Formats: sequence, C-alpha cells, structure tokens
Amino acid sequence: MEKVSHQGHTLTRWRVGSSSFLALPERGARLMNWNVTLGDGSVRDVLYWPEQDPAGEFHKIRGGNPILFPFNARTFDAGEIHFWRDPDGVRRPMPMHGLARQGDFQVVRLDERGFAAVFKPGAEARASYPFEYEFMVIYRFAPLGLSCEFVLVNNDTRPIPWSAGHHFYFTVPWTEGHTRANYAIRIPATRTLRQDAAGRLVSGPVLKLEEPLNNPALVDTFHLGLRHNAAVFGPIGAPGEIAVRIGSARVPSPEATFVTWTLADDSPFYCVEPWMGPANAVENKTGLQWVAPGQSQSFIVDIAIQ
Repeated sequence: MEKVSHQGHTLTRWRVGSSSFLALPERGARLMNWNVTLGDGSVRDVLYWPEQDPAGEFHKIRGGNPILFPFNARTFDAGEIHFWRDPDGVRRPMPMHGLARQGDFQVVRLDERGFAAVFKPGAEARASYPFEYEFMVIYRFAPLGLSCEFVLVNNDTRPIPWSAGHHFYFTVPWTEGHTRANYAIRIPATRTLRQDAAGRLVSGPVLKLEEPLNNPALVDTFHLGLRHNAAVFGPIGAPGEIAVRIGSARVPSPEATFVTWTLADDSPFYCVEPWMGPANAVENKTGLQWVAPGQSQSFIVDIAIQ
C-alpha cells in the first residue's frame, strides 16, 4: 500500500498478488483502476480509467466504479426526472445516480487489503435524503478479485428506503486486435426490463442466455429474475473471463438486477452493473428495500477473474 500522485490527486495504491488497485476513498469512495500483471509481464486493465482526466467534475469521469446511493440511475416523480417522493409525501430532488459518487467520505479503515469509508452528507444530500443514517463502503482486495460491501445503518426513528448499486466500467476489449464482437456475456436472467421516458418499467428485449457484447439490445437493459447470482463475460473461447456476483446466496432476490450499458460502439469500456433493483425503485416499487429503525442492511458484490 502506498500513496501516489496521479492527475492532480493523491491516491492510494494497493498491490495484492498480481493485482494493483488505485482508489481515492475520500472522493465518492471511488475505486478508479484495477489492473493485473500477467505471466509474460504485460498488464491487463480490468477496470478502465482514462489516461487523461477529461475536463469537468471528478465524479462525472467515466471510469472505475462510481457508487450509486441511495438510488440507482434516474429517479422520477409523476413523470419528472431527478425527483422522488419521500415517505412523508414530500417531493425532493435526487441527482442522477444519487448522492454518494459526488460526496465526501471519511476513511475509517485503511490497510494492506482494502479500505472502509463512511459517507459525510452535505447540505444537498440532507435536503434530498432527510434521514439520520450511516452509509459505509467497504472494499476488500484479493489477488484476482475484489469484494465491495455497502452497509446502511438506520439511526432514525422511521424506516429508510434505499436501492443502491455499482457502475463498474470494465475495460473491453482487453486483447489487442479484438473488438466487442469477440466478447460475450452470460446473464442468467428470466426477464428483462427497460425504463421509459417517464421513469416507468417496460418490457425489455428478448435475449439468449449468452449474447455477444456488440449486441445493441443489451444497452440500457435491466436483467432480473436471476437463476443464480453471477454474470460472466469475456473473450469467446478464451480464458480470463470476469464473473460479477450479487450476494453470497446462489439465487439472489428476484428483484436483484444486472444492468448492461456502454456509451458508444467504440467506447473503451463496457459496464456490467450489479444493482439491488431496477431504476426508479421508489416509484416503481421494484427492488426497493427498507431499513427499520436501529437496524442495518448490507449489499455485497464480488468480482473475480476466472
């Protein structure tokens, strides 16, 4: 574990076996890059981070793993985006992807195998999500993988709603000369959904268990009703696939969701995103969880190179 200067930030880097992890825990609990040194000495980027920061705000950089809390993606209230209605019936703002990715965190554990950081909500977060709570992000790094756990503790006198998730930007393709057409993904979903312009859930595309990553029907699709907890993707007929797992139970909650997304056909990344449920969970009542007063809930994701 060491401190490094990178693109104007002081980051922490971990070396665990053949893996190297780069993070800025104080800013959005952001894991920025994960790469693996292969047997021939070459380096494979697993999580993408741009070589040069694009102009704009750090939390909007497309790379690493932005933390989506308390809600995923786009929330709506009565058809209007970036709002939600709290349990008392009060309409409140809610930015795209929630509050944590642009928020400040306090590091409460930093050791040779990872870190834990607690969200420190500012005025915007308190106005948008008016509860007494502690939200912690815990990373544990391994030689060929990682786990990330969210823990939400309710310190309030009323139940707290949430439906959080991850936005992993995986480097694809990772083999020279390949395109997305050389890669495939297997998601054991029994149904797919999409979100319409008013935030409602509508039927998604009909997909096979295995699809090539260049299939445009995968983009912006929610995969749920999972037969088991792992989505696996990688080069067709070659080793080095990546498995993303939701929770430790072989079959997760029926509303647990994988999201597949990318920005453009030639983007150097592909996002496979494990979420507690589809977007706009409060209004759609799908994937929404409640934490009782004095109780806590966790959401755990594991990623491994196979």
